[in-house]
Amino acid sequence: MNGLSRETRLQIMLSNEELSAIDDWRFQQRMPSRAAAIRQLLNIGLRVQPEEGAVKPLKSQDYGLLDSSPPEDG
Repeated sequence: MNGLSRETRLQIMLSNEELSAIDDWRFQQRMPSRAAAIRQLLNIGLRVQPEEGAVKPLKSQDYGLLDSSPPEDG
């Protein structure tokens, strides 16, 4: 054993599209498992600095993995 202890389980609900996006990223990065990919994505996300003055949603459902609005042209 390498001394790494993961005793806490985290359960989240994702849409099929969100799960597909994670799996696509996992395979592109050649990650060994979905859990490893999610841990790496969390690591990346925790290092990103929030934009100053950004408005934060107040409800859990407002925090989606994928942007549901279509991209703007131009």
